[in-house]
Amino acid sequence: MIVMQLSLAELWVEETGQGMAEYVLILSLVALIVAVALPALGNNISAKLQVIADELSGTG
Repeated sequence: MIVMQLSLAELWVEETGQGMAEYVLILSLVALIVAVALPALGNNISAKLQVIADELSGTG
């Protein structure tokens, strides 16, 4: 019985560490996606804002 309780306690501790590792991996993946997508989308967003600015100023 004591061995089973110790095994359950060890399992609880291991899963907590595993959960933190999963959060770190997810955050890393999100950061990577943002770092790759931002430069590609940045040019498109800049172009759209320029079109809007031209329309507002009357030059477009």
